[in-house]
Amino acid sequence: MTTLRSALEQYLNMRQGFGYKYQHQARRLADFVTFMEQHEAATITTRLAVSWATLPVDRHASWALRLTDVRGFARHLAITDPETEVPPTGIFPPLKRAKPYIYSDAEIDALLTAALALPPAHGLRRWTYHHLFGLIAVTGMRISEAIGLHRDDVDLDEGLLTIRRSKFGKSRLVPLHPTTCVALRCYAERREAHLGSRCGPHFFVAERGGRLLHQYVHRVFWRLSREIGLRCAGDHTGPRIHDLRHRFAIQTLVGWHRDGFDVEQRLPMLSTYLGHTCVRDTYWYLSASPELMQAAVRRLDQRWEAAP
Repeated sequence: MTTLRSALEQYLNMRQGFGYKYQHQARRLADFVTFMEQHEAATITTRLAVSWATLPVDRHASWALRLTDVRGFARHLAITDPETEVPPTGIFPPLKRAKPYIYSDAEIDALLTAALALPPAHGLRRWTYHHLFGLIAVTGMRISEAIGLHRDDVDLDEGLLTIRRSKFGKSRLVPLHPTTCVALRCYAERREAHLGSRCGPHFFVAERGGRLLHQYVHRVFWRLSREIGLRCAGDHTGPRIHDLRHRFAIQTLVGWHRDGFDVEQRLPMLSTYLGHTCVRDTYWYLSASPELMQAAVRRLDQRWEAAP
């Protein structure tokens, strides 16, 4: 069993060496190796892989997702161990991307307004979440990127954010609109006045100056979502913070269509701005919104009408 665990360590080092963070997969695969050890099995088989994948151990990871993790690990092992079975595809329904929720302007305004009512009344917390969610909405940043910003990464004089080693280890520059710079400068002044020398290195900070944690940010978002009617009490599904990123991408594409720009030519710009590793990931947004599809159809109709 030491061999299997050592092989997992080598596999994870390889994947992460290619730029993948692979954090959740690493945790799940470590759990799978423990499962194999408990069954005194040294070789991966489809039967064992399916038995582990169908255990109700993690409601945030589907059976298909867990089996996909094992399939990648098994392919790696099969290179040197021909007895390793690679679980076939088709055992579970294929993974589907979550359908994005497209926020209206009124819903985003309501979310940001609700954030300003967070307790404590004279604390920094309400301003932190107001500006954090606002920045994600107007830039399409990932939540991890916004939380991870350091003060040195935010150049409000030049209007630039530096996103360092984000998903797949990529870094990029994100230009800001002047109004966004004004809002962030206002937050920075409040932060310094509230914390002074107690402020940590991050741009967005918790009430006492420490780094914001993902789980707490999501809890605040769920609370605000219920307050403004985006979710019902007890709902485990509904609009997500990540959907603000979807809205930014789709609104950008819709605006290009309306202004008559060549969307296909500009798509790599949006892909770079969002930090996608492949423009194929950005193409997905073209089919994610009825409004966007209607804009594309209107452009196509106009082209046909103008044809001789």
